[in-house]
Amino acid sequence: MITSLQTHSIDIGIGLTEGWVAGLGKAQAERRDAPYKLVGTYVETPLCWAISTGADRKDVTGVDGLQGAKMGVSRIGSGSYVMGFVLADAHNWLSQPPTSPSSSPAPTPFNIIPLQTFARLRDAVNDGSADFFMWEHFTSKRYYDNGAIRRIGEIYTPWPSWHIVARAEIVGDERLEEVLEKLNLGVRYFEEHKEEAVRYISTELDYSAEDAREWLKTVKFAQDVRGVRASVVQETVTVLEKAGVLGPEVGVMGMIGIRRKG
Repeated sequence: MITSLQTHSIDIGIGLTEGWVAGLGKAQAERRDAPYKLVGTYVETPLCWAISTGADRKDVTGVDGLQGAKMGVSRIGSGSYVMGFVLADAHNWLSQPPTSPSSSPAPTPFNIIPLQTFARLRDAVNDGSADFFMWEHFTSKRYYDNGAIRRIGEIYTPWPSWHIVARAEIVGDERLEEVLEKLNLGVRYFEEHKEEAVRYISTELDYSAEDAREWLKTVKFAQDVRGVRASVVQETVTVLEKAGVLGPEVGVMGMIGIRRKG
């Protein structure tokens, strides 16, 4: 999506918070203008990342033993990568040497294994080329239910999970304001038609109707999507710096096109 914003293929995008912030921070580090600004908050609730291992792995028993293990990620800097550092920070592993005798001495809490796709991550924890990976809970659940992988824990993002960006040139344009208001109308329609949402999710997406209903209990869309809180962006930047995705001295306010209070 960032590439599409750069090429003007799209004007507005909705995506994971950490991805947008990482892209903006990298643009600052390279002293170039970012192709977009943060303009809205789409989902107020954090995202639940499930922690998974192979279905028959006896050597991976729980989260406490993961320090120094092989962590499968889609790519360096992705959400699956960043959340590993959120997990490590929660367990105070970022400042401690790894305890696993097979781990590398790299200055990371895990041995990182980039694998690109969800399917390859599932295969890797079963064939031993990775010990665990992290992916959104409900997307992973069907593979727990069919016995393909095993769930050993979960962790939530420390920030609201989805934000809205727009090309920098259209911030302040009345067309952007119109889109944000229509998103508000869409959120209200969704809230008032939950069973219609369940039917759509269970027929068009990779969820059962039961899982769709459970997912609806966990997600809270912004009642007014307009604007972004600087405190949320700062918290995201702090974690991305710990993960080595961003360097120090990132300017948070330069990332925000429309600001909320807080």
